[in-house]
Amino acid sequence: MNPNRIRVAVVFGGRSNEHTVSCVSAGAVLRNLDPERFEAVPIGITPEGTWMLAGGDAAELSRHDRTLPSVTGGGPELILAADPSRAGKLVALDDPHTALDAIDVVFPVLHGAFGEDGTVQGMFELAGIPYVGPGVLASAAGMDKEFTKKLLAADGLPVGVQIVLRPGTAGVTPAERDRLGLPVFVKPARGGSSIGITKVTDWADLDAAIAAARAHDPKVIVEAGIAGREVECGVLEFPDGRVEASALAEIRMPEDLADADAGEQPGPAFYDFDTKYLDDVCEFDVPAKLDDEISDEVRAIAVRAFRALDCQGLARVDFFVTEDGPVINEINTMPGFTPISMYPRMWGETGVGYTELLTTLVETALARGTGLR
Repeated sequence: MNPNRIRVAVVFGGRSNEHTVSCVSAGAVLRNLDPERFEAVPIGITPEGTWMLAGGDAAELSRHDRTLPSVTGGGPELILAADPSRAGKLVALDDPHTALDAIDVVFPVLHGAFGEDGTVQGMFELAGIPYVGPGVLASAAGMDKEFTKKLLAADGLPVGVQIVLRPGTAGVTPAERDRLGLPVFVKPARGGSSIGITKVTDWADLDAAIAAARAHDPKVIVEAGIAGREVECGVLEFPDGRVEASALAEIRMPEDLADADAGEQPGPAFYDFDTKYLDDVCEFDVPAKLDDEISDEVRAIAVRAFRALDCQGLARVDFFVTEDGPVINEINTMPGFTPISMYPRMWGETGVGYTELLTTLVETALARGTGLR
């Protein structure tokens, strides 16, 4: 074993509603980091915000039937603890086990709020610890669907129509309904993994959909449905600063689900949380079966979107490929790394295997460092 291995803190779990997905992603990362080059230090964050060294087998961080793992427990392995007697303030323990004393780089495999949104990125910047993935601005902008589209549109990139409902705004006006048309998708503005999203095909169902989204975020997005093929593209920054796009992936719903979901509305079924992570019913084409010209256009737009948000390290850009060309749906600045996730699968198809992909991400983070750049 190489005594000079790079120490990588793999941080996972967290306070968001994507906690369990983060745990599954982290399990795959821990199992695939090159043990000759890296020493992994797994750090789990409980849903309450307690940071702890995670023991046990990384294989436990995987899906079992329809059950997803989570971070629980406490005791002598705590690094930071949420103290209820001090209104949730964090207290550093006297002996943090030296776990963070010699960390070279952090891989924050965190999805959603309090992890993918610039919060922990800011903490690592303050501490001067290099970390995998985009910085504070790109993470925050990529998490908030309102500002993602504003920045992309300002750079001349194709985005769909959306209405933003801030706290206190009950619904959309008749003029906005005319502009959106049906169907619409109602989403938490700052969320992922399709949690809290509803497909609305009748305006009578809109209020319930808004309430479902607001259970996760007080700010809600109402997006116009876009008729097109759902395609994803991975973007990767290399240690020398090159930025490249991967082979594309297309997500297809089985016809029986599409028919059941569509009702009187034509179009595909909704790719929700259960279909993503629990039911194993989706069909994927990797690479996507698109003409070379369209594929090249999607990849070029993905790199432009990466730069428009000032991303670093990695991102996954999701598209609808319509009759009029590609339209960006959203950007994920820390995409899933589960065994079924599209980001590593797309790069595998491009010729960059999972372990090589992780090595590239860690080396890029070390080459970039922290601070203004």
